[in-house]
Amino acid sequence: MERKQILALIKENLTDGNLYCEKAHEIAGRYKIKLAEIGRICDEENIKIKGCQLGCF
Repeated sequence: MERKQILALIKENLTDGNLYCEKAHEIAGRYKIKLAEIGRICDEENIKIKGCQLGCF
């Protein structure tokens, strides 16, 4: 999946401008994307990941 597509998925799942960890896990599982890739894109786009379950972000 291309970066643009992943970013679009992330933006669709934002709450108050943040991506919650649970949503990051859902996206990763549903679309077979590594969590690290989601985290990297969020970092590059200055999107905060909130409510981290495992201390990954």
